[in-house]
Amino acid sequence: MFDRPESGERAVLVHINLYNAQEDLNELKELASSAGAEVVHVLTGSRKYPDAKYFIGSGKLEELKAAIEETEADLVLFNHVLTPSQERNLEAALEFRVVDRNGLILDIFALRAKSYDGKLQVELAQLNHLSSRLTRGWTHLDRQKGGIGMRGTGETQLEDDRRQVGARIKLVQSRLAKVVKQRHQGRARRKRSEIPGLSLVGYTNAGKSTLFNSLTGANIYAADQLFATLDPTLRRFKLPNASEVVLADTVGFIRHLPHELVAAFKSTLQEATEADLLLHIIDANDEYRAETIAEVNRVLKEIGADINQQLEVFNKIDLLDDFEPRIDRNDQGLPVRVWVSAQTGAGMDLLLQALAELFSATKVTRLCHLLPSQGGVRAKLFSVANIIREDFTEQGGWDLLVEIDQQYIGVLGEVDVEEIVEQ
Repeated sequence: MFDRPESGERAVLVHINLYNAQEDLNELKELASSAGAEVVHVLTGSRKYPDAKYFIGSGKLEELKAAIEETEADLVLFNHVLTPSQERNLEAALEFRVVDRNGLILDIFALRAKSYDGKLQVELAQLNHLSSRLTRGWTHLDRQKGGIGMRGTGETQLEDDRRQVGARIKLVQSRLAKVVKQRHQGRARRKRSEIPGLSLVGYTNAGKSTLFNSLTGANIYAADQLFATLDPTLRRFKLPNASEVVLADTVGFIRHLPHELVAAFKSTLQEATEADLLLHIIDANDEYRAETIAEVNRVLKEIGADINQQLEVFNKIDLLDDFEPRIDRNDQGLPVRVWVSAQTGAGMDLLLQALAELFSATKVTRLCHLLPSQGGVRAKLFSVANIIREDFTEQGGWDLLVEIDQQYIGVLGEVDVEEIVEQ
């Protein structure tokens, strides 16, 4: 095998339109730019289905060889997910470094991760990706040789590599388990303090971090590039009705988000699954916004967050012609969509208004008459509801005036309840 360069910046892009799977070439260019690559040539083509050996046909393979020589490129980037064997066959035929779409995204994540848990999650994803690509990766090291009395076939380098990668995966997983436990404890504390949780979700580069900064006054990194920020950030801020909420900024989604990343970032994405409300940030100026919305909802379903209440936030309206911020409502009059510009601040007051309406709409006030035998229900109410007043009854029970979110109304079960209507 050839020696792989440690780094490369001049890239040849390969973009093949398959009849059953169309890809976005502009998105590949943005991914390459985010990884620090300079695009020197784009090779395009069409096929009914990928070639089993090289993904591209023999003719395109020769074109690719010529493009590499002509442009003096450093690497080849495919806008497709290659199988391990296709990647190895291409590198053997080209004697050149080949990176598929998943490998490129993983590389960007490695560049962006700054926090301890973020780096662990990226490393786990990279190790899982690498574990299926070890075969014939190092043929210059066929066998380990022993000394006197220990000569023989020994352990192959491949077996040694697999063992070391497997051991590292177990170590990273154990460290991540501690991170997951800490995050769970943090969410449990927020639940007990009755502070609602918001989570920003959306396609990468939709403006989530800019909107996060605008709402909370934070100063997290935001840039016009894919996956500008990876590490989750949480901040408290107050709504116009004076109630306090916790806002979490999560990793952006993208088409064909590698499964290794979805699995590795489970602890980060858990913020979305346990949020009281998801703010789905959408680039209003994106011509493919219908497809990006569908992709985000697909990933949300994969992580079990599709049942959470959503408020769609169409961002970047400053890039649209003569468009004013507004709130779109459903048949019940509740906000379902807000049009804003986080960059200019247009419509941010409407977004805060919509959030205040949604959180107040989900709260109900109940007077609960608990029997002495319903002490378990009382304890549960203290963990999920706001206890406005508690009185002891002559029978040894309790009268509790509570403000409770409708999602926890089932806790009341067979409790004698009076509905309180504010005058």
